[in-house]
Amino acid sequence: MPTRKTKLTGKQKAAILMIALGTDVSATVFKQFTEQEVEDMTLEISNARKIDAETKAQVIDEFFQTALAQEYISQGGIGYAKQILEKALGSDEANKVIQRLTSTLQVKPFDFMRKSDPQQILNFIQNEHPQTIALVLSYLDPDQAGAVLSALSVEQQANVARRIAQMDRTSPETITQVERILEKKISNSSVNEDYTQIGGISSIVSVLNGVDRTTERNILEKLETHDPDLAEEIKKRMFVFEDIVVLDDRAIQRVIRESENEDLILAMRTASDEVKDLLFKNMSERMAASFKEEMEYMGPVRLHDVEEAQTKIVNTIRKLEDAGEIVIARGKGDDVIV
Repeated sequence: MPTRKTKLTGKQKAAILMIALGTDVSATVFKQFTEQEVEDMTLEISNARKIDAETKAQVIDEFFQTALAQEYISQGGIGYAKQILEKALGSDEANKVIQRLTSTLQVKPFDFMRKSDPQQILNFIQNEHPQTIALVLSYLDPDQAGAVLSALSVEQQANVARRIAQMDRTSPETITQVERILEKKISNSSVNEDYTQIGGISSIVSVLNGVDRTTERNILEKLETHDPDLAEEIKKRMFVFEDIVVLDDRAIQRVIRESENEDLILAMRTASDEVKDLLFKNMSERMAASFKEEMEYMGPVRLHDVEEAQTKIVNTIRKLEDAGEIVIARGKGDDVIV
């Protein structure tokens, strides 16, 4: 095992910590490891020979500071953690702890904003370039990002949504630069050195699922004008067949009436038991019995046909919602039937 004068790797530090903790505690920690991590740690511990007291103390102290910093971050964010650590350790040592923590635990960029109210975030970013707004929203929790997106001007909403959907990879330098601009009154946070995968269709779908229906419709209508293919792809993912469980009984009964029996039977072929039970519950006993019998004796069918049937039913659901005849629960309960 390297001496204290040699820079230790993360695995070597972990091995020293396991040895210092003793067999009982280490055995408990090992239960949380993956198989590969167990192999790696076993090898490192096996290679360890004599560890001097100073090296052991440094590793334990580093672990303690990191754990303490993580606790501070969970309480009030990176800015709060850095402020507390600076008082205890000094500025230089605090920066080292925060940098070590954010790189090893992959604390996400813009963490300081996750502790903020959506209105506060809006005040931070509403006058920024749409690409900057899209970058920030891509890192926020979907509900939080949805609330901010809803509060943007009508002109900004579709523009930002399109940029999130089309976003691929952003360099750490760009992210850091944007963070520094937005964190004028909050301590700078570090980012992972690897290029980070953000944005994309899944990201904007998660965000749109957190906005109100009016905002969603406005964004999609504008996207249909500027980029119809993107709008269609987003709509396909906004509500899938399994999401039928969010509908109330009245809405499900309406969907059943508006759908072809053949499509319903095919769509239920790969559905979860929860979806099947919900649909059967909202059918007449005779209809449910007929469906169950037909499904039992149905031969093999193409997955493509099943997916096509599910798409037809999803389209029916969206048409009924657009007409105001059913409500799809979304966001934080803004859609209420009165």
